[in-house]
Amino acid sequence: MKPTITTLVSSGKILISDGAWGTLLQAKGLQPGECPELWNINYSAEVYEIAKSYIDAGADMVETNSFGGNSYKLEPFGLANKVYEINRKAAEISRKAAGNDKYVIGSIGPTGKLLMMGDVTEQELYNSYKEQSIALFEGGVDALVIETMTDLDEARIAIKAARENTSCEVICTMTFDRTLQGEYRSMMGVSPTEMVNALIDAGAHIIGANCSNGIEGMITITEEIRLINKTIPILIHANAGMPIYNDGITVFPETPAMMASFVPSLVKAGANIIGGCCGTTPFHIQKMAETLGK
Repeated sequence: MKPTITTLVSSGKILISDGAWGTLLQAKGLQPGECPELWNINYSAEVYEIAKSYIDAGADMVETNSFGGNSYKLEPFGLANKVYEINRKAAEISRKAAGNDKYVIGSIGPTGKLLMMGDVTEQELYNSYKEQSIALFEGGVDALVIETMTDLDEARIAIKAARENTSCEVICTMTFDRTLQGEYRSMMGVSPTEMVNALIDAGAHIIGANCSNGIEGMITITEEIRLINKTIPILIHANAGMPIYNDGITVFPETPAMMASFVPSLVKAGANIIGGCCGTTPFHIQKMAETLGK
C-alpha cells in the first residue's frame, strides 16, 4: 500500500503533477461546444492516451477527465443522469494509466452557479458535489482535487461533501487574477491569504492555486499562502503563460524550458506539488520533472 500524498510531502519530497487536459483533448479533436467528459465513454482510448502521456512524462500523479462532471455542468448536454457513469469511468481510465504506484487525483470543478445570486442552495450544491465525489472515489482515485474555485462558500461545501462521503485526501485550489494594483484576487474578491484558513478549516488536506497565471505569478501566490501557514502542503497548477488570442486561436506562450526555469523559485517559495494548467503539455511536465532531477 503506497503512502498518502501528504505523507510523501511531509517527508520532504517535491511531487510533479500533470498538465492541461482541455488542450490535449482539443488536439485529439474535441470540438467547441462538445462535452469533454463524455469522451470518457465515447473515446476512452483517447482519454487514456492523455493520462498515460503525463505518467510517461514523469508525473507522480494524474488527474481525471471530470472537471465539468457535476450535474449542473452536464445538464445542458442532457447528461445530468450520467454523472456517476461519466465520473467513475474517468477515474477508471486514469487509474489504468497510473498503475498502482502513481497517484490519481479526481478533478472536480465549479458548478457555475452562484450562491449569492440564489442560483442554487447550499444543500443542492452539497448533493451535486457528493454525487461526483462518490463516483470518482468508487472509480479508484487516491485524492480529490476541487479546483479553479473563486467563491469560498462553494469551495467549503465541495470540501465538506468530499470529506464526508469518501476517504480520499482532499485538495482545493482557487484561481486568482492580478489586479491593476498588483494584488491577486479571485473573481469573488478572495485573496490567497484569505483563502488559507478557510479551506483548512473546511477540511482540505492540501491547498493551492491553479489557472489564470503563468508560473512566475504563482511564486508570489505561494509566498502569500506561506505567510499564513508554514506547513500545509501546497499544490500549484500554472498556465503556460497568459493566453494570447491570434487570428481566433488561443496561444499560451510559455515553452517547457521557460516554465521549468521557474520551478526552483516556486519550490523555494514553498510549493510541494507542481504541475500545469491551460496550455501545458507532457513536454512541459517532462521538463519540470527533469529540473527537479526526477
